[in-house]
Amino acid sequence: MQTSSIHIVRRYGPVGGMERYVWELTHALAKQGQKVKIICERAYDTCDDKIDVIELGEVNPKPRWLAMIKFSKRVSKHLKATDTDGWVIHSHERCAEHHVTTFHGPSILTRKKRALDFLSPRIATWEYLEKRELFGNNVRTILPNSLLVSDQLAKLYPTAAHKLGFPAYPGVSEQFSTITRRSQGNSIGFIGKEWQRKGLDFAVSVVKKLVDKDPSIVFIVAGPEPKEIQHLFTDWHSQNYQLMGWQRSEDLFPTIDLLIHPARVEPFGMVVAEANAAGLPVVISDHCGIAELIHQQQGAVLPLKQQERWGKTITTLMATPTAEPLGLTWSHLGEKHQQLYLQIEQDK
Repeated sequence: MQTSSIHIVRRYGPVGGMERYVWELTHALAKQGQKVKIICERAYDTCDDKIDVIELGEVNPKPRWLAMIKFSKRVSKHLKATDTDGWVIHSHERCAEHHVTTFHGPSILTRKKRALDFLSPRIATWEYLEKRELFGNNVRTILPNSLLVSDQLAKLYPTAAHKLGFPAYPGVSEQFSTITRRSQGNSIGFIGKEWQRKGLDFAVSVVKKLVDKDPSIVFIVAGPEPKEIQHLFTDWHSQNYQLMGWQRSEDLFPTIDLLIHPARVEPFGMVVAEANAAGLPVVISDHCGIAELIHQQQGAVLPLKQQERWGKTITTLMATPTAEPLGLTWSHLGEKHQQLYLQIEQDK
């Protein structure tokens, strides 16, 4: 059966993690013959001509909490003036008029609390928008993008737990499975622009100890600007590390033999899924949402408190030629969404 879904996202296009998720999901649905509309501020790329894109116009992106309110009001106004009978409204933002919302990141309630938080309009607005997103009158299903996020929401908002749906794990582009590796068996990679959150300092400490034992090892870092992180490598020999700056993961993966991702907070970990699809073993922290999917065939999940285990595990996995792929695909995710939309339409 054909479904009809309206997806709400401020920036429509492959311009960020969440935005790429919406882009890929909606294209998968369109390829499966489903009717898809997008409500956004602006489309950043040319999409499938089967997808109807409605651009409401950009608002000042800062402060972000104010931009979210303005966008939400525009969306509500547009939807109230539009016949949406027969359509399932699926939000990926902090909006009000939706049947389904995908929760892409950690809750605002998990932030580090400060004494004067109660005076902050930013925090008050974030909390209000999050609660409205979860408890709105039309909300039928909340889709967490990992089991980690699902468990977190169930604990923070127990009265919304019955609305939690399946973990909507992102798919991975088929191009990653076709990557040909040209590494020499001695390269460890890290990728992540938000390097503090993703644990680059921890990775540097772990890999430096390996380099001291085996000077042939090379640590390749992509994401941060080199000048931001150069201070982490003051006691390294130049031949043992490469700071690439921003680089696409598909360009980094051919040059490495293993990905290290010791994130302190990571709702899912898209780069880990992509590395796995490229056949790379991964060593990641247990703070990653994708950790629940990583087993011995894919690499290892380790606690940050046990740094010595990281080095030993990396040494073992560096000798592993390939990792078993998880098989996460956008087409499968699209099919699961079709089933959900049909159920919601039947229950209306």
